[in-house]
Amino acid sequence: MWRSKKWEIPHKEPGKEWKAISRSGMQHLAPASLIAPGPPTCLPSTAPKDPADREARSIVDWNENASIGEHLWYDTSVSGDVCYVGEESCMAKTAKSLPRKKCAACKIVVHVACIDQLAKINFRCKPTFREAGCRNIREPSFVRHHWVHRRRQDGKCKQCGKGFQQKFAFHSKEIVAISCSWCKQAYHNKVSCFMLQQIEEPCSLGAHAAVIVPPTWVIRMRRPQNSFKSSTKKKKRTSFKRKPSKKGMDEQESKWRPFIIKPLPSALTKPVLIFINPKSGGNQGTKVMQTFMWYLNPRQVFDLSNGGPRDALEMYKKVPNLRILACGGDGTVGWILSVLDQLQMNPQPPVAVLPLGTGNDLARTLNWGGGYTDEPVSKILSHVEDGLIVQLDRWNLDLQRNPDVGPEEFDDGVQKLPLDVFNNYFSLGFDAHVTLEFHESREANPEKFNSRFRNKMFYAGAAFSDFLQRSSKDLAKHVKVVCDGMDLTPKIQELKFQCIVFLNIPRYCAGTMPWGTPGEHHDFEPQRHDDGYIEVIGFTMTSLAALQVGGHGERLHQCKEVTLTTYKSIPMQVDGEPCRLAPSIIHIALRNKANMVQKAKRRPSMPLLNDQQSLPEQLRIRVSRVSMHNYEALYYDKEKLREASVPLGVIVVPGDCDLMVCRTHIDRLQEDFPFIPPSFQRRFQQEGDGTNPRVLSSQRLSPKWCFLDSTSAERFFRIDRAQEHLHLVVDTSGDELFVLDPEPVACGGLAGEGAAGGGGGGGGGATGAGPGMPDLVEPTTGGPEGAVAAEDAGDRLEGAASAGDQLVPRCLPENSSHVQAPPVITFSSEDSGIMSAARIGDYEKFLNAYKSGEAMLTTDSAGWTVLHHAASLGHKDLVRFILSGGPSELLDMADTETGETALHKAAALHHRTICYYLVEKGASLMKTDLQGNTPQHKAQEAGDPELAAYLENRQHYQMIVREDQETAV
Repeated sequence: MWRSKKWEIPHKEPGKEWKAISRSGMQHLAPASLIAPGPPTCLPSTAPKDPADREARSIVDWNENASIGEHLWYDTSVSGDVCYVGEESCMAKTAKSLPRKKCAACKIVVHVACIDQLAKINFRCKPTFREAGCRNIREPSFVRHHWVHRRRQDGKCKQCGKGFQQKFAFHSKEIVAISCSWCKQAYHNKVSCFMLQQIEEPCSLGAHAAVIVPPTWVIRMRRPQNSFKSSTKKKKRTSFKRKPSKKGMDEQESKWRPFIIKPLPSALTKPVLIFINPKSGGNQGTKVMQTFMWYLNPRQVFDLSNGGPRDALEMYKKVPNLRILACGGDGTVGWILSVLDQLQMNPQPPVAVLPLGTGNDLARTLNWGGGYTDEPVSKILSHVEDGLIVQLDRWNLDLQRNPDVGPEEFDDGVQKLPLDVFNNYFSLGFDAHVTLEFHESREANPEKFNSRFRNKMFYAGAAFSDFLQRSSKDLAKHVKVVCDGMDLTPKIQELKFQCIVFLNIPRYCAGTMPWGTPGEHHDFEPQRHDDGYIEVIGFTMTSLAALQVGGHGERLHQCKEVTLTTYKSIPMQVDGEPCRLAPSIIHIALRNKANMVQKAKRRPSMPLLNDQQSLPEQLRIRVSRVSMHNYEALYYDKEKLREASVPLGVIVVPGDCDLMVCRTHIDRLQEDFPFIPPSFQRRFQQEGDGTNPRVLSSQRLSPKWCFLDSTSAERFFRIDRAQEHLHLVVDTSGDELFVLDPEPVACGGLAGEGAAGGGGGGGGGATGAGPGMPDLVEPTTGGPEGAVAAEDAGDRLEGAASAGDQLVPRCLPENSSHVQAPPVITFSSEDSGIMSAARIGDYEKFLNAYKSGEAMLTTDSAGWTVLHHAASLGHKDLVRFILSGGPSELLDMADTETGETALHKAAALHHRTICYYLVEKGASLMKTDLQGNTPQHKAQEAGDPELAAYLENRQHYQMIVREDQETAV
């Protein structure tokens, strides 16, 4: 295996650079650079089967005939990667295109036909284990670098510090770099950068050495020999001891495993086992697994679809400081915790969560967020290593049949819950009925539920249907709930709850917080996941709907034991696993406490003792907007993405603040400076001596914007809104803070976004600030915040409007000396110009009133806005003008008499086109009037089923978008 090689020393040829490794010297990257366990005499007498003689594998081989240096192939179609074997050995010379594969562990790409050629150039993958040998298996050993030629390489050379860029590098066949698959160090392929002695140097395993399981720990054992034929004659048996039975020998054989783990304990190491459910998150799980194999030892990355976690946990049972990363949904975490209970590992390794499922309530509770987007795997490993160990209560569900119910009640229910332990919640009633309906439909037609979006659409439809049928309205009549000896049944029956939840963690139903914050209510304590108490909450249909907008249920009790008695078959769910349970008596009690890894708040690195610099008291940071289009196209290129960003303004924040504080400042920045289209951007703010003009930003952020981390990784990545309190601003930005807006640019709902720039007259605009790319807005510390010199700005605004530019709402009164705060609702008489024009649908009169400075955001004595009047009268042109030029607050403003919005009015009067305009502009379809009716209900009452169906469909879509905003940032 580790044969000695005679190295070829490269010589400089005329007109060529010295190369660290010649093309004929590729074989040096093979067995000699694996593991050095001691003298060659310790090697086993039989070498493993050569990888070239084996079929290409895509998963790790745990059998006794596994080969050291075996690649882990997956299909690839990425253009630009040249076949690794080189032109001389490549089998695809005559074919234009052949299928290719990429190794997950060392990232080389070869044609399928060229895989066997790797043996000829003697190139194997990085080793993942070692042989036991003939000496002590704990004999000290070290890992050597696994050097790989690269024709394309990111980053900079470790020796000279220069990049690896070259002209026309995309299709270049020149080897530009040599990098190690373990530590990720890279060098130029030149003698001046890569020294020959580095081939034999020990490898440090790089930045993630503390979490990597070194291949020296993973040892392949020889199968024990049951009999040994000796050339000497066997001695006569004189002992009366019992002869080993064949059964005992078979048991010993069954316990034998080809691989064992022999760690070298160290307080500095925290090896991590990765368990991935590839079915979670679509194809996301498979891609994440391949990335983990690149950063870690593939023998610490396990696919849960291949037998589950038990065998891996048994093998790594005695590894000290072990941590586990569960990549999947909350069900995946529960599965791993149950196996840990069975194995009785002491101490139990803590479990971190990479959320790939749909709900991910446990992941949210532990600060891992509502869903994985694009955070670099390298950073995730760092978070697992640095995370805090916390405890999670786990609860038993002991079940017995209810003897007081007749046998006829047991016909339509099962006798057993899907799980007898829960970590998140146990519930019965409406939510369980919806989940059960979805589960049964998916079991009957699995081919119809292969899309996450389609699943959500069905789920929303099932919830709406169940809401109309009120299938759980009599739940309170058929249950009895006793908590710590207190009977809660009378209160449950009085309030007529349609759903009862026994909650262990603060999050429920994809991120909602049904317990809320008790605050002034001293009867209850804030909820914790490690206090040994379970929260009991009741829901009516109204409180369930209010959950989505920050509401909470009816707090019933915080207790240590619950006895639940049911008298008919009722839908129930345990951590999202539904069933219809026959009448039963269920006893809930604390089982144990599991160790979990909570994502810690990021902190700046500790300063050196002789470093007197500390965090400044205040930071002045420029905020810039990145569009989703530019982010998806350029997020691997930091510089280009910086150039494509658009400045929004400058915020001044405390030096040690987190991103939640920054969000409030950015929101305030948006409020303090009304957004003006490019035609009227030239608004000046005098700084100091008044010689530094600034331009107000025309970029309005949508409600879905999120922060981008631009400093702590090799590329930009999104930060989950639920995790903003974990990120300090000094960790995620330099002198510029980037935000990602997934929606197109909107200039405050104003028209004229595409108008050409400076707007009438006045040349003293900010130099270099073209339309759509304004200079910074810097809040002042003295006087009214955001004061501007508006005298000549008002003249330009008036002149531009009279010149026939596109009409926009007047953002400043003509004689105002300050930029106004967010729009204020004013009350207008019914005879005022703009209101009377809206009442009669006079477009020209409305236009003239608007030009004269009358505000759209006015109401009459009944609370009607101009949009109410225009929508109810069916004036399409006027509605379109108001939507394109008016403030967005108009969309969901309700009148004072009926509580109806403009969309309610239009739906009740069959104005389909206007309904379409309002919905597409973002009007809420879930807002109810004083009678509890949504716009869809109004259309149904008006006898327009087609309009009602359209509004219902869009309502489901809005619900899904709202959920995606919380779970997929």
